[in-house]
Amino acid sequence: MYKIGLGYDIHRLVKGRKLFLGGVKIPFTKGLLGHSDADVLLHAVCDALLGAVGERDIGYHFPTTDDTYQGISSLELLSQTLRIIKKHKYHPSNIDIVVLAEAPKIGKYVEQIKKNIAGVLKMRKNCIGIKATTNEGVGFIGKGQAIAALAIVSLNRK
Repeated sequence: MYKIGLGYDIHRLVKGRKLFLGGVKIPFTKGLLGHSDADVLLHAVCDALLGAVGERDIGYHFPTTDDTYQGISSLELLSQTLRIIKKHKYHPSNIDIVVLAEAPKIGKYVEQIKKNIAGVLKMRKNCIGIKATTNEGVGFIGKGQAIAALAIVSLNRK
């Protein structure tokens, strides 16, 4: 038995914040605005995992009204999300992620991002796909005002 989930997240880029994608601190002139570290890549993965088992979204489980999550690493949110899906007796078997950003280019960070996700979710790196694309200058993402991510996951019964 398997399940599939889809996740999406977007955050505005602002000065004065550090940029984290997939748990990797990426040198850039701006960072993502959010209550936690605002890692859109990991937030999309969390939402995909939660959705696959019929749970509510990341905002429900880790609300911005709870100071516990202020500035928290999204790798920790991913770890807590894994505990939730394990209660449903499922484990991630495959993840595919798309990051939408005009800048920065993330190609040289992909292997570390995969390693981070695989380590937390206890899965093989070769079962994680990560791609990046621009928004061709269109909209908030295209104007360099935001970064978004989409993730699709498949889960298998433990």
